[in-house]
Amino acid sequence: MTSQRPTFLGHLTASVAAHGPLCVGIDPHPALLDAWGAGADAAGLERFGRTAVEAAAGRVAVVKPQVALFEAHGSAGLGALERVLADARAAGLLVIADAKRGDIGSTNTGYAAAWLTPGSPLEADALTVSPYLGVDALDGAFAAAEAAGKALFVLAATSNPEARALQSARLPDGRTVAAAVAEAVTARSVATGAGHGLVIGATVDRADYGLATHPSTPVLVPGFGAQGASLGALRTLFPADAVVLASASRSILRAGPDALAAAIDAAKAELPA
Repeated sequence: MTSQRPTFLGHLTASVAAHGPLCVGIDPHPALLDAWGAGADAAGLERFGRTAVEAAAGRVAVVKPQVALFEAHGSAGLGALERVLADARAAGLLVIADAKRGDIGSTNTGYAAAWLTPGSPLEADALTVSPYLGVDALDGAFAAAEAAGKALFVLAATSNPEARALQSARLPDGRTVAAAVAEAVTARSVATGAGHGLVIGATVDRADYGLATHPSTPVLVPGFGAQGASLGALRTLFPADAVVLASASRSILRAGPDALAAAIDAAKAELPA
């Protein structure tokens, strides 16, 4: 039975209808921090992230901080991330924490408690996770997300070449591993109405992996801009009924703090109507 609690899918669908499918990645790579003159320390991270949130507010539905680049600075970096997340919530942006967590049992529940509990310092609306210890191993994290009206984005088919051998491998029933992951996540998303999603790279040929889409399962699509995919090709890559988030990071962030809002507007203009 579908839950009556407000769901991530409902929030996401409304926000995308209002602001479009662009998702702005907040990736404070050292080279970008240097180019911004922000400083390669926690204070620079905070300035970078909060400036990105300010530019994104009112322009896009979703931002996606890259957690590893904050974690690299230890507790001070996580403190900076907490303030970036707080700014995003205050601005009405949906936040996907790009942490790619994935373990088993109570450990997954712990990750969910950290990232998806309302009121947590690291609270986000959704969390990227890896299913390659088994999709069922994520049950605790799925349940915690659903209880809070939040969601998981599960890696299915990623653009990095190292992943292809695993994700395109065929199971005895003929499905690819990626397709089996996608089908399990879609079944849960449809059953709960939560809006759990998939991560599918923009440079991946979905047909090669036997990947279909479903309106109840949003798709987070990294790989636009710096990784080579064109935002203008979004609707040739995914059908019109799919809830798709086109993620771009470096191609926007390279504009620098003063031109960031204009770069976001330009990226949105590239997207098909």
